[in-house]
Amino acid sequence: MNSLFIQRIMIDWRRISKDSYLRNIEALGDLKELELTHAVTFFVGENGTGKSTLLEALAVAYGFNPEGGTRNYSFSTYDSHSELCEAITLGRGCRRVKWGYFLRAESFYNVATKEEEYAKEPYAVPEELHRKSHGESFLAIVQKHFRPEGLYILDEPEAALSPQRQLTLLMEINRLAGEGAQFLIVSHSPILLGMPGAEILSFGEGKIHSISYQETDSYQVTEMFINNREYLLDRLLRE
Repeated sequence: MNSLFIQRIMIDWRRISKDSYLRNIEALGDLKELELTHAVTFFVGENGTGKSTLLEALAVAYGFNPEGGTRNYSFSTYDSHSELCEAITLGRGCRRVKWGYFLRAESFYNVATKEEEYAKEPYAVPEELHRKSHGESFLAIVQKHFRPEGLYILDEPEAALSPQRQLTLLMEINRLAGEGAQFLIVSHSPILLGMPGAEILSFGEGKIHSISYQETDSYQVTEMFINNREYLLDRLLRE
């Protein structure tokens, strides 16, 4: 038994309708239980393989707002989450989560708007996130809400960040993981995926399985492009 906040994800497919599109997601179709063993876990794979679907479902099952924020957030601009959250049971550790945040790239604007609304309350410190760049406002939320011994669920955080800022985020994640935090992250970033000591779970080949950093498509495609840029572009653009 490890000390993680979320140690196991279990799916009861009897609670999923027979005609649900979820049953057609190959990597999820036969998934009944997924064990988590590392403080930082990445979900990787091609678009449409179910990474964000599972991440969102476990976030909602844990009690986070579907569009993001802390567990105290309660708002909805577009109800897009799947029924998978209703079929998930989370195996939780004995430690108590002190902090938590769910951050999605696609609904970040909505979360930033809600942050500014909350900041207008008495005694709150205004953030003015919409006056910052996308990346600056993202890091402002990380610096405000991410603390030791917390649970943080991130969906494609690199979408907001330059390569330099991705390195900043990587350092923050590494520091907090060493101070008792747990991270579950969907990412295509070859920078973030290089996190030492993280587990990378691939949703490719029709099943969820652990792979090395060098086996990720993000690493292999980036390495191929950097080392063979002219040849590769000539082949692709000529075709």
